[in-house]
Amino acid sequence: MRLSLPVIESEPEPVGPTPSPARTPRPTGLIDSHGRTIRDLRLSLTDRCNFRCVYCMEPDQKFMPTDRVMQPAEIERIARMAISLGVRTIRLTGGEPTVRPDLISIVKRLSRLDLDDLAMTTNGACDPDLIPQLRRAGLRRITFSLDTLDPDLYATMTRSRIQPEQVVQNIQRAAEIGLDPVRINAVILKDVNESSIIPLVEMVRTIGVELRFIEFMPLDGARGWGPERFVPNHHIRELIEQRYALIPLRRDHRSATAHRFAFADGTPGGIGCVSPVSEPFCGQCSRLRITANGQVVPCLFGRAEADLLHPMRAGADDATIAGLLWNAVERKQAGHGIGTTDFERPSRAMNAIGG
Repeated sequence: MRLSLPVIESEPEPVGPTPSPARTPRPTGLIDSHGRTIRDLRLSLTDRCNFRCVYCMEPDQKFMPTDRVMQPAEIERIARMAISLGVRTIRLTGGEPTVRPDLISIVKRLSRLDLDDLAMTTNGACDPDLIPQLRRAGLRRITFSLDTLDPDLYATMTRSRIQPEQVVQNIQRAAEIGLDPVRINAVILKDVNESSIIPLVEMVRTIGVELRFIEFMPLDGARGWGPERFVPNHHIRELIEQRYALIPLRRDHRSATAHRFAFADGTPGGIGCVSPVSEPFCGQCSRLRITANGQVVPCLFGRAEADLLHPMRAGADDATIAGLLWNAVERKQAGHGIGTTDFERPSRAMNAIGG
């Protein structure tokens, strides 16, 4: 689909020979060819999900065989290696992490590592008893996906029979037991769930958590992303401020992705805007992704990847795995290129890459 979005200037991906895993010396941290230090790891546990969200995957989505998915010990080994190279935070993603029966075991393994933060993103459609189990296992914070409170619209968007009230109850439970912060991610699609913006805002003002609006990105399995469905976050903020005044907050750190706002009347909760399409933040990116089958993905929209799982299963030592991580990071592109004439969509949907 040809886009009518503004063209975004970005540097081209470097072209040249693939670096050798054995090349030395290297700095102690993972630093890409554009000088960005990698400190945050998005670690996908599965490509499977109990939803079929319209902005993510198709109803008849096919999933990878379970024997190609990383096992707990393999996940821990990769995490340890990333930490030794400077990673300080890990976020567990999917697919839907809670569909893994060994999730608690994985969280326990990772919580014992030298990390500043261990977080997870979930659709929140899990058994309520799982939330405190995750807290006891060592999870520190959690983000829930919730795009509407309207039951019929929720069923349409998620293609599931789950009620949004179940997700809200799990959000409240997470806040009550001390997971901090608890956040909600919402994706707004034009002419689909724009009417849900204010009800979602009113909900977080009641329960006191932060609501983050994530711009719709070209990562859907149906390949339906385009201007006719895209809602820029500045439009969402303007709509909210017609009812509730907002106060900008200082960013948590240089590589933070969200512009955050508090309610001017002092009501608990807040708003965040993550705008990768209308306001790209690639220049400060500190993230690296690893898919459920052990592929290193330096950028959501990049083509440079590295396979860690097969070498590990073939007996590769830590130095070899570290070299593969380095090679992938060094080829991390300058920007995603959305809106540029040479932008190329990923061949996989978001569930297969890891959010």
